[in-house]
Amino acid sequence: MKLREPGVFQVDVANGQLVGAANRYVKTLADLEGLYEDEAAFAILKDSMGTAVVYKVTDFKPSTEPGDTIVGVTRMRPGRVGREYFFTRGHIHAKANRPEIYYGESGRGVMLLESLDDQIRAVEIGARTLCYVPPFWIHRSVNVGDDDLVMTFAYPADSGQDYAIIEEAGGVRSRVVADGSGWALADNAGYRGRAPERIARAPAGVTNGDQG
Repeated sequence: MKLREPGVFQVDVANGQLVGAANRYVKTLADLEGLYEDEAAFAILKDSMGTAVVYKVTDFKPSTEPGDTIVGVTRMRPGRVGREYFFTRGHIHAKANRPEIYYGESGRGVMLLESLDDQIRAVEIGARTLCYVPPFWIHRSVNVGDDDLVMTFAYPADSGQDYAIIEEAGGVRSRVVADGSGWALADNAGYRGRAPERIARAPAGVTNGDQG
């Protein structure tokens, strides 16, 4: 057995990054086209800030072997498209029986979760709050505050991500929206549901790219 060396990484909360992480990627507003309900509001906002980064991820991936762990930091700017708060694309793990942990470093967010049988959960995340995402749940991070939402995350290294299961269904069944006094859940009018055969193959899904 070949041993890997221990690693130590600093979470830079002010800049929302994992210092020393080898991997980094960003999502601009333009990258999220087609995900928000208010297409007219998105088009207007895209004209003014289409290349602006909505969220970025820095992470450390020691391997993709079972038993190993990937750790990283997500930073998401505050903002809304119409009544809908900025969010990540979201995913279920390609190996859907893998969990994930999120730890709130700063800001105020919501973890929006949907089960494969259409159950919805919404978990608030603030500083020093730990959110456990169980296996078999689609999850999406939402910034419902006025400041950057910064979270540290960790998940099994062989998990992978499946984004298509969200895209094929027209999104997640619920949206996180402003209701005048805070945030609330609203039905996603474009939600089409998931075919039984798609649900059946989710646990053995295909790893397809970055975390988001």
